Amino acid sequence: MPSLIPSDAIDVPPEHALLTVDMKEYSKLPEAKMAPARADLDSMLTTVFAQCGIGDATLLSAVKDRGDGAIFVLPARHSARLVDPLLVHLGQALERREQTRLASAPTIRLRASVHIGPLVPPDHRGDAANDACRLVDSDAARRAMTAAVDHGGLLAAVVSDAAFRRTVAAGRTPALKEQHFQRATARVEDKPGFEQTCWLFVPGLVPSLLAPYLTHNSGAVPASRPRQATQRNAKDTTASESSGGVRQKGKASGKARLIQVGRDYIPTQEQS
Repeated sequence: MPSLIPSDAIDVPPEHALLTVDMKEYSKLPEAKMAPARADLDSMLTTVFAQCGIGDATLLSAVKDRGDGAIFVLPARHSARLVDPLLVHLGQALERREQTRLASAPTIRLRASVHIGPLVPPDHRGDAANDACRLVDSDAARRAMTAAVDHGGLLAAVVSDAAFRRTVAAGRTPALKEQHFQRATARVEDKPGFEQTCWLFVPGLVPSLLAPYLTHNSGAVPASRPRQATQRNAKDTTASESSGGVRQKGKASGKARLIQVGRDYIPTQEQS
């Protein structure tokens, strides 16, 4: 019996979860401090993945590796863990490093994005990887980073609407709820065709403190912006490590490499 499948039919590739990280102003560091800062970031991420039960991060292949960030590709089932508890643990790891770093070591401030979508194995190419990079480089993510810096924070995260609906909105993130996020629109200046709904999260900042940064023109200073950024008390503004809960206060005191995470990344049959 002849096949009824059209000869030009193409299956949709398997879906994957993606975490993209990008260090703020990495290119402005003295060359001698770039490698140590990146090594510190890699060490923090390895620890955070282990805390989230995801497993060891293993380099699969390099794509657009410019030194200041990476795209981590995981099984789609891990997408909720990339939001909660990973974002909370990542914020805590950055805080701990900041409190213990040598004066000669630079502060690490990080933008992160969480996305989900189909990627073609084995090189994991596709729009989902492109969009993950655009989200972390978007105007919304950069404004959230400005808000974080103004209030002594070190992390600003943007979650795509697709990832948000499958994780937070679906009730799969025990500590982080919709009220911890600020809805925004992600745009990239040199990508006029890119415009997506996204959700912003800055550890320790309530959405009402993020909102003014999104409604002002570039360069404008929100009325709530403090004169000088102050270092937050980690006990008051980050999630409690012992309980896993999240506390937020109303007042505040492209560039990637593609990485496989987890030894059980894609079953053999999915790659065929």
